[in-house]
Amino acid sequence: MEIKRKMTENGAVVFRDFELTKKQDGFVKFYEAVGMNVCLDPLHSVSARPTADGTKGSAVYEAVNKESRKNFFIGMHNEFVGTRAPRAAAFVCFKAAEEGGEFLIGDGRAIFRDLRPALVEKLYNRSIRYSVMELPFFNWIDDIPELAREPVMAGIKGLASFAINAKVDFSVDLQWEQGGYDNAKKFLQARAPSQPPIVIHPVTGDPTWFCNVHSHSSKLRKDREDVYGAERFEDGASQINKSDMYFGDDGSISDEELRHMDEVTMKNVKFLKLKEGDVVLLDNYKCLHGRNVFDGTRKHAVAWFEGFEGEQELKQKYYQKEQEMVVAP
Repeated sequence: MEIKRKMTENGAVVFRDFELTKKQDGFVKFYEAVGMNVCLDPLHSVSARPTADGTKGSAVYEAVNKESRKNFFIGMHNEFVGTRAPRAAAFVCFKAAEEGGEFLIGDGRAIFRDLRPALVEKLYNRSIRYSVMELPFFNWIDDIPELAREPVMAGIKGLASFAINAKVDFSVDLQWEQGGYDNAKKFLQARAPSQPPIVIHPVTGDPTWFCNVHSHSSKLRKDREDVYGAERFEDGASQINKSDMYFGDDGSISDEELRHMDEVTMKNVKFLKLKEGDVVLLDNYKCLHGRNVFDGTRKHAVAWFEGFEGEQELKQKYYQKEQEMVVAP
């Protein structure tokens, strides 16, 4: 319980120099011994993340280790898909990259504290919204007769919407867009429901930044290309799985606002160079995570948790403490 209390209060606990967690079976024994309740990967419904050992039914999933994504800086984010988010996670290093590849953590409370109050209020009042997918294969639509164009676009949108919503376990809204991430003339963009950028921590009651703009914004990803090189979207899935960030009313967030959020986020990031067997146990509602670019071979994995043994007792302790502070003279 002391370990889980520290995770809940501080956002993350780092374990180093343990032999047990150098192999997958030992890693499983680790989180079972700590009393974490494992759950499915948030991307389970779309099968977007393979298991670490390729075994169907395993609860240990592969992190982003592909050589083709090594120069892709994974921005800071909380893990959630639609309205579903794991309570906590454990990231383990089975092999460190020869260079770079640090695991990044950031305190959501500190980011919330350091953002300009006017921007926080604006984001909270208007909410936020992510695009979660782009279908960029419709350049030919401009070549069909104008009278037939709108009915064709409506039919394509309806079929795509039906197919996507039948696959994912949250509602998405499809919109036609011009230009886009890779300058396609026309593409369909799937957007998730709007949501607040700040949540109240389920145990401690702290307000915390719970917003993936740092990883989802196409503008911020493009800016990183000046440092790390262009993203290498080589396969079909990567061509589709492109995201962006908007206000909840579909309005655009300005470049200046995005730069401010980027600066505040990176100010509160810690780079952890993990070695074989090191584990980061983190509170998904309080701690954002990401990954630095790397060279060489990297093998990291992750397990997700819906909660932990003793969580309700810990929550009750915080509630009692809060009540005592309210009635104290």
